[in-house]
Amino acid sequence: MAVFEWRGINAHGKEIRGVRDADSLKALRAVLRKEGILLTQAIESSSTTKAKGKEIDLGKLFRRVSTLELAVATRQFATLLKSGVPLVETMTALIEQMENQELIRAFTQTRDKVKEGMSLHQALRMHPSIFPPLYVNMVEAGEASGTLEVVLARLADFLEAQAKLQGKVISALVYPIVMAAMGVLTVSIMMLTVVPKVSAIFEDFKQALPWYTRLLIGVSQFVSGYWWLILILVIGGVVAFRKWKRTPQGKARWDAFVLRSPVFGKLVLMVAMSRFARTLSTLLRSGVPLLRALEITKNIIGNHVLSQTIERASTSIREGEGIAAPLRRSGRFPPIVIHMIAVGERSGQLEDMLENVASNYDAQIESQVQAITSLLEPIMIVFMGGIAGFIAFSILMPLMKMNEFIQ
Repeated sequence: MAVFEWRGINAHGKEIRGVRDADSLKALRAVLRKEGILLTQAIESSSTTKAKGKEIDLGKLFRRVSTLELAVATRQFATLLKSGVPLVETMTALIEQMENQELIRAFTQTRDKVKEGMSLHQALRMHPSIFPPLYVNMVEAGEASGTLEVVLARLADFLEAQAKLQGKVISALVYPIVMAAMGVLTVSIMMLTVVPKVSAIFEDFKQALPWYTRLLIGVSQFVSGYWWLILILVIGGVVAFRKWKRTPQGKARWDAFVLRSPVFGKLVLMVAMSRFARTLSTLLRSGVPLLRALEITKNIIGNHVLSQTIERASTSIREGEGIAAPLRRSGRFPPIVIHMIAVGERSGQLEDMLENVASNYDAQIESQVQAITSLLEPIMIVFMGGIAGFIAFSILMPLMKMNEFIQ
């Protein structure tokens, strides 16, 4: 059975599209006709894959699956399985109510592989861009233990918590970013339009200008005359920086610098600790072995320095040591995290302790982000106001002196 991406026109004359499996194009057309849809275009999934291998699919950038979309689908998946609906029928029901085309394609192909006899986790592993190793390994543990619906519910909780945290951070940073962009745009317009016109007036009067006005005019002339050079330097700098950061040495140095930064270093560490604790707790609760859980956690923690710390801790654990001791020796993990892990190991409640650590850090992250944004707003207002004030002062002072000269 093939998977088709199709487009058609419904009974109301509206163009619609979707992804559906069918034995052939003729069968697909017949099924859609029964639903009142006139098929206008259909592309088999395998053909699409070959085409995409030769050219970049820019549209895919706008069809990415968000953490929240995956969390909702996973929650529905768990609910249907818990109600006793068979696995294949559950996936069919999910596909019919999904809207994201990438998610529909992934679930459709996964369902077809399951029909052919492949296990669910193996089928999910074929879509790494949608289902990360954390997701696949938890599903594998759920299948092995016969508690797939319980594991999926935990996965949904985890993904919803991650989406909530991401939403808080992004929403808190939107206002400062918009304010900075508007400030840069306003200053750029003044430097490129207002200042050149005023400087032409100054040249006509042939009067000596104060140093700050000469500085403003010089900057304006440089920006208007060499804006293309500035643009090239900015783009080149960004590309070079990203290329350097992708190297092992560059990534290690940058991540170490971020952790040492005075304001954002603490926030980055708290986000990493929350992700570490919640991910490890979720994996352990789902029956994933400790070393495998640490390997997955290492890959998604988002900081090379901390990832190396977890890797060294894993080596010590293989030699028979606990988790807390090697993490304490690294000096990278906060004492509260080490203490909670040590208590959890002694009491046999490591998953609960890690969950408490994650919840505690989530609350701290929210308050820290609010504190940073509340501090950034007045700083940005003063900074942008200072630049605008300097431009106005540099223009008005010479004009006032010229007015006195004319009188």
